[in-house]
Parts: sequence; C-alpha cells; structure tokens
Amino acid sequence: MKNRINFSFRIAFVVILAALSPSIRAQQWTAKQANEWYAKQPWLVGSNYMPSNAINQLEMWQAESFDPKTIDKELGYAEDLGMNTMRVFLHDMVWRQDAEGFKKRIDQFLALCAKHKIRPMLVLFDSCWDPLPKLGKQHEPVLGRHNSGWVQGPGAVILGDKTKWESLRSYVKDVVGSFRTDERVLAWDIVNEPDNDNANSYGRNGTIKTELPTKQQLGVELVKAGFGWAREAKPTQPITAAPWNGDWSSLEKMNDMNRFLFQNSDIITFHNYAPPAEFEKRIRDLKQFGRPLICTEYMARPAQSTFAGCLPSAKTEKVGMINWGFVSGKSNTIYPWDSWQKTYTAEPPVWFHDIFRENGEPYLPAETAFIKKMTGK
Repeated sequence: MKNRINFSFRIAFVVILAALSPSIRAQQWTAKQANEWYAKQPWLVGSNYMPSNAINQLEMWQAESFDPKTIDKELGYAEDLGMNTMRVFLHDMVWRQDAEGFKKRIDQFLALCAKHKIRPMLVLFDSCWDPLPKLGKQHEPVLGRHNSGWVQGPGAVILGDKTKWESLRSYVKDVVGSFRTDERVLAWDIVNEPDNDNANSYGRNGTIKTELPTKQQLGVELVKAGFGWAREAKPTQPITAAPWNGDWSSLEKMNDMNRFLFQNSDIITFHNYAPPAEFEKRIRDLKQFGRPLICTEYMARPAQSTFAGCLPSAKTEKVGMINWGFVSGKSNTIYPWDSWQKTYTAEPPVWFHDIFRENGEPYLPAETAFIKKMTGK
C-alpha cells in the first residue's frame, strides 16, 4: 500500500511539473550550457545591419519595400570581409500588419544570410529613437542627421498602455516560436537598450520631445516581460539583452535593469563605444559571470572606438564583436550623435559609423584590409 501511495505521489508530481513546465524548464541556461554552445561557434564578427536603402526597421521589413536584391548584395560585402554574423532589428508593427508575410520575409532573409555563411542575431524590440512609428511609406532622411528615421518598437502608444501588451507577447511567442529550432538564427536579443531615454533626440533635451515621461521604467518592465515571453516559446538558441551604461564591476553596484540582464541572459552581450582601455576593462568586469561575451555595439571613430583598437584584444579573449553600421545609406550614421544638436551639410571629415559606401567601395581600404586580417579572410 505504501509503495502504491509513493508511486501515485510520484505520478502526481510529474504531472504538476509538466503543467508548470514554462516556468520550470524554460530558465536561464547554466554557464556550462552557454559555454558548450559558444565552444561550437567561430569567433563571431559582424555588424548591426540595415540595408542602405532602408531608413528604419519598417522600411526594411514591409512587403512593399523589402529588397532581397540589395540585401543579397550587401551581405556579400560582409562575407568578403570574413564576417559571420549580423545583428538585425525586427518590428512588432510589421508582424501585427501581416504576421505570415512578415515571417516569410524573415525566412527569406535567413536564406540569404545562409548563402553568405552568416548567422544573424535577431532583435525583437528597440527603445531608441522615434517613439511614434507609423506603417506605410517612410519619410526621407533629414539631411546630415544621425538615424533621423529609426523607430522604436513598440512605439509609445503601445509601450505606454499595458492593456496592449498582450499583443507584444503574441508577437514574441509567434516569431521566436516559428524559428525556435532554426539553426540559421544565432541568438535572440530581446530589447535594445531598454532604459534609454532618448534625452538628446526625442527626450528632454531633444529637438522633437515626443518621448514618454515614464519611458525608462517602462523599458525595464518590457525587457523583463520580454524574457519571459521568449522563454515561453522555448527557443534552442540563446536569449540575451545588452547593458549599455553603468558600473558592471559587481552585482551590488548595478542598477536593477543591468542586474536583471546579467542574471537572466544565457550569453552576455554588451555595448561599448569607449576607447580600447575602457573596452578592455568592461571585458574584465564581465568575466566574473563565466559566460560567453559578445559586444553587440561598438565602433564610433571620433570616440576612439575603432576596429584596430578593439578587435585584437577581443579576438584574444574570444569576445564576439558586432559593430554599429555597415553600408552608408538612409540611416545617416556616418554623422555623429550630436547631429541632433548641430547642423551637418556635408560628409563629415571622419565617418562616425559604417564601413562601405553604397556602391560597395570601402570608406577606408586599410580598415577593411585590417578586418580581413583579423577574420583570416
């Protein structure tokens, strides 16, 4: 009788575990799992990618402006440099407009990436730049202004109304769930810079001032929710989101968001636009977590964040490197961040971001030669 009771108890316990599986099984990878995954990867080098003829995520992904021919050509430039990854931004509004069409275009993009031996990291949400995105034809770039048309996702209308967040959960679960075992996807980046307040563009010091006053806190809440939604989809790829400021020397010195990111990301990603010494300090700080490291934003030449300054130490430490900007185009990211305060009417003497001109000509041939040397291309 006792054995039968114990057996029944075990069966009931298993049933309870199965019912709770989203919250029990779908946890952060262990450091061992993360490092085993990373050991199978090459040294990851790539760029944050937006086609030169797209001003933002909407123009990249909407059916009427999605341009596989340009994407194919520009990913060829990346392959020629020896790049093997790209960080690419999706958008919830495009999914909401036509979920099946959007996923078909993602599949088409992944096929083009695979053709060029590139496995992208896909970004689900972004807290930077214009908080009022609109579907349809996008406006033309503002002359000389860095990221004059880049948009947030979700926009302020949804971010500021939590009764609308269920649609964001559906978006994450559908997109991640549809590609959860797809080996062409390197990783999922949940939210880009969740607590960025856009102070100098659309925020308190900006020229447009359309940012939500509670934006930073809402961004923190979104990234926490987003991790949970992504885990519900049970991806076989790692999930992450990158801190971009603050003290990372210990958990005790971190703010709430950074602490959450380090304690929940499967692999650690981070942003750093500082000179080499500060970049190397960030790497030392992050080694305490014993997880793979990928810098998903760097390279701002006037800020002394350069390929020559960062790639050698990163390669030594096997830190993945994804710079901002690839082909100069509608994003206007050859211009600096301060172009929101200053007027630039001609190409700056030193490009801020980007590697190639629209015709595929390198901005600095010596620089592309250096990248090839580092990648072994």
